[in-house]
Amino acid sequence: MRQAVVLGASIAGLLSARVLADAFDRVLIIERDEPGGLTPRRGVPQARHLHGLMERGRQIIEELFPGFTAELAEAGAPTTEVLRESRWYLSGLRVRPTDTGLTTLLAGRPMLENGILTRTLALPGVELWHRTAVGLSGGSRITGVRLADGGEVAADLVVDATGRGSRAADWLAGLGHERPAEERVDVDLGYSSRMYRRKPEHLDGDLAVVVSTMPGFRGGGAITLEGDRWHVTLAGMLGDHPPTDPAEFERFAATLPVPDVHEIVRAAEPLDDPVPHRFTGSLRRRYDRISTPPQGFLVLGDAVCSFNPLYAQGMTVAGQQALALRSCLPDPDPARFYREAAGAIDIAWQLSTGSDLRYPGVEGPRSLRSRIVGAYSARAQVAAHHDAAVARTFMRTANLTIPPTSLLAPGIAVRVLRAGRR
Repeated sequence: MRQAVVLGASIAGLLSARVLADAFDRVLIIERDEPGGLTPRRGVPQARHLHGLMERGRQIIEELFPGFTAELAEAGAPTTEVLRESRWYLSGLRVRPTDTGLTTLLAGRPMLENGILTRTLALPGVELWHRTAVGLSGGSRITGVRLADGGEVAADLVVDATGRGSRAADWLAGLGHERPAEERVDVDLGYSSRMYRRKPEHLDGDLAVVVSTMPGFRGGGAITLEGDRWHVTLAGMLGDHPPTDPAEFERFAATLPVPDVHEIVRAAEPLDDPVPHRFTGSLRRRYDRISTPPQGFLVLGDAVCSFNPLYAQGMTVAGQQALALRSCLPDPDPARFYREAAGAIDIAWQLSTGSDLRYPGVEGPRSLRSRIVGAYSARAQVAAHHDAAVARTFMRTANLTIPPTSLLAPGIAVRVLRAGRR
């Protein structure tokens, strides 16, 4: 009997378990938290803050779990078109409302994760253990997982999806394997979030508003969640963090470059107190550059690369890595998997870190190419305010449904340069 072990019941872990269930007799998910339910769990502190599921991520989940979007909608999660009943502001300018063909599923992280967990555990051979992994067993090939209670679980394949705090590099080094190099871009991002009671007249009936966050522009957003609630998150980079005192929270909202979020905070009934979260920076572990990665072991999700959450890429890139894993089954070669996964990671990493490095306060290498791309991106944001075709292409690119080079297509480039001169 072939057995796979997945460490972590994260979105990445659950989607990995889903594809592994097609190739292994048994898939064992090991999670230290008590997963399940509609409240944030300790291992996902960011679950108390806004989560955006990009369209490409929704498409992948729908492919792996047909009918998933309809299930959550029936359970109360609102859905909308990305630029219809939803307002997006870039650099203080609203992206022009237009049809994009992109669907927004407005589900909080606990609801989304619980829905995927329920569908995953319904698969034959998939089981969840509430345990803590403390190491790996094996040598040149990983053969199992050591547990905190002294037990050990044998596995034909171990997948680490334990998130940014993954100990995989230390575990591998302890067995004599090469440690992956790391890349990082620090942004010192701070969040504060609060729930409010939603009324139909709020935001003139629209379901969401997102105000991009960048140095010099405080940002945040408000999305409608199940149960007629607003989930409001305020954000600031480079140490300009929003407060958790309720009165100061409202004053911070008033400083955003547009009034939409503040109007909700001022008018709606609060349901809890503001809660904080801090994100130091994007971190990428280059498992794809290890000369001989050990057989029987893979790392994916935030354990490989955690992105600046402002760009909402994490869950979607985790889904893309799950598809890369599926393409390598039934006997995944680590080197091949990391090569295939790196394609998706590269695009998201360049988009997010490239945007962050546009600002002098963010430290990191800047090439001539990155400066040119940054200047063009700034013009594209202005053009998206005026031009429906640019807005549509920009949002499809941001949602990872088309490549970033689509913004350089001749017809779009002319529109960007023309509108950018304004």
